[in-house]
Amino acid sequence: MSAQTKAKRLTAADITARKGGEPIVSLTAYDAPTAALLDNHCDFLLVGDSVGMVVHGLPSTVGVTLDMMIMHGQAVMRGTQKAMVVIDMPFGSYEASPEQAFENASRVLQETGAQAIKIESGEYAAKTVAFLVARGIPVMGHVGLRPQAVNVTGGFKAKGRDPQEWASVLTEANATANAGVFAIVIEGVAEDLAKQITKSIDIPTIGIGASSVCDGQILVTQDMLGLFEWTPKFVKRYANMKTVISEAVKAYAAEVRGRRFPSAAEVYSLKPKLATKR
Repeated sequence: MSAQTKAKRLTAADITARKGGEPIVSLTAYDAPTAALLDNHCDFLLVGDSVGMVVHGLPSTVGVTLDMMIMHGQAVMRGTQKAMVVIDMPFGSYEASPEQAFENASRVLQETGAQAIKIESGEYAAKTVAFLVARGIPVMGHVGLRPQAVNVTGGFKAKGRDPQEWASVLTEANATANAGVFAIVIEGVAEDLAKQITKSIDIPTIGIGASSVCDGQILVTQDMLGLFEWTPKFVKRYANMKTVISEAVKAYAAEVRGRRFPSAAEVYSLKPKLATKR
């Protein structure tokens, strides 16, 4: 261990204690270099199953596997020291039974060293959440727009814009909180409903397309950095990295084709011969 003191990593208990306090900052991360850049600024990093769409080019998160999540989780853990790391449980890895969920969740934590897992939750998953928490696995919930249910809902559709939907979303949020999660992500939910959920439960809510009243916020990092042509309504672009990268690659290509790269500054020359001793 180096002489420099290693930072204390945040825990699930630290996140829960922030209810109603200083807002919780979170972003997604899928690789070590990006995670290292985010580490000092975020309270927790989510290795989201959005990696399937953002990194692997899949049309939805449904095709993401447990092995993919573990691989990316290992990379993020190698790049961080301070932020808590939460890993999404992918579609099909926890729904069959609490026992299946425990087997896969324990594998995720053992093989990555991450501090918690996240599942898309509700009444159907309450028993599973309680089973996991009772056996030492911190769980973050996820209600509202659930990307893994895209084939049932018919797309990525916001929830709660029609007051008739409020009861079902409130029910799934309360069931998730009562099952023992340490925090809940609220995604794609009408602002007034997100406010009501935040006030009605005793654990932090993390908004994404919800409300500034939530106890914290999360965005997909590539979205907020402007790496894609299109971003969801709830994303604010804090940079335009798509243009920056495109211009850098354009300049590189032009220099290669014009034989201006590599120049003398980027090549190795023969070592000068050592003077012979007399």
